[in-house]
Amino acid sequence: MPLPVTLADVRHAAETIHGAVVVTPTAPAHTLSEITGAELWLKFENLQFTGAFKERGARNFLAHLSPDARSHGVVAASAGNHAQGVAYHARLLGIAATIVMPADTPFTKVANTAHHGARVVLEGADYAAATAHARTLATDTGAHVVPAFDDPLIIAGQGTVGLELLAATPALDAVLVPTGGGGLIAGVAVAVKALAPSTQVIGVQSDGYPGMAHALGRGPAPTAGPTIAEGIAVVEPGMITREIARDLVDDIVCVSEQHIEEAIARGIEIEKTVLEGAGAAALAAVIQHPERFRGRRVGVIASGGNIDARLLASVLHRALARSGRVVRIAVDVPDRPGALAAVTASIAEQRGSVVDVAHRRDLPGVAIKSARLELSVETRDRDHAGAIVRALESAGFRVEIA
Repeated sequence: MPLPVTLADVRHAAETIHGAVVVTPTAPAHTLSEITGAELWLKFENLQFTGAFKERGARNFLAHLSPDARSHGVVAASAGNHAQGVAYHARLLGIAATIVMPADTPFTKVANTAHHGARVVLEGADYAAATAHARTLATDTGAHVVPAFDDPLIIAGQGTVGLELLAATPALDAVLVPTGGGGLIAGVAVAVKALAPSTQVIGVQSDGYPGMAHALGRGPAPTAGPTIAEGIAVVEPGMITREIARDLVDDIVCVSEQHIEEAIARGIEIEKTVLEGAGAAALAAVIQHPERFRGRRVGVIASGGNIDARLLASVLHRALARSGRVVRIAVDVPDRPGALAAVTASIAEQRGSVVDVAHRRDLPGVAIKSARLELSVETRDRDHAGAIVRALESAGFRVEIA
């Protein structure tokens, strides 16, 4: 039985969106390749105008609407990249757009979506409730619903990522694709398996949301919960997308929150590029499972870069702490003048840099006439941090690493 999306559909989508959607760069990741042992090629979909691949499917879908359908406008439910993609391309095509977002959607996402010209409606506690309200609005107004992933035109549009990736790289052994509802992996799989049948297509999901893996009988049921990769936090993938994935996707792997955070940090530090949690998932798979990809040529789709600045700052700080480049230490000192100076002088002699310090006299367990200093110290690495601790101990201070 033929699949609902073909290579011809993806190629037609590429023609349809040409000039309206960025042909994003694909580049070899030399340093990350050395670290992981795989030859990595990164596809930078985070460099789309709205910061994610979702524009492709949205543009393809909207471009196929009839003049009558366009006159009634469109409605979509999304708290993130789909919202911005629909809003932006609806404005370019002169189509009125309403985006329904969950009531607690961060203000920055609401503002970004409204900036692209859409009317934003905040409704419901979650994506499911927002989707239900979007359908109600469509019924009441005659507007056309723009699906987030489970539609042939959306899938074909997302599949253009695969066409561009193959055109820009040598023969690949595998392509890693962030996977939530399945629009991206379904489209990429259609393109890749038609043009390079021996190339493996591997989905990547977060540990708490293996929705596609479960739907295909390849993994446990989602446990849900908070995740940094909200863009792929989908419990129930699409029916069309799972049909394509069942036939064309070779495997699905899951990655931990910590490895997604590490991938975001590596993206900033090494590739000088900003990735959101979902956008970093494919890179996280190589970092978490290096033995699986070592010695292979792997395409890594960096699907988006829309991450809140405060969250990004937190991820980077946590990465510094995990690598030992920022260490939190507690030092017990006599409560007399010059004690703090003696501690900071010892740290300075080891070329450490004090980021912040708290001086506490009232903590339980701290002796009378003593104080506890709590310091964050910047170091080169774990070995350097260890040298600073040893220097403080040699100077007579009792030190604990927090």
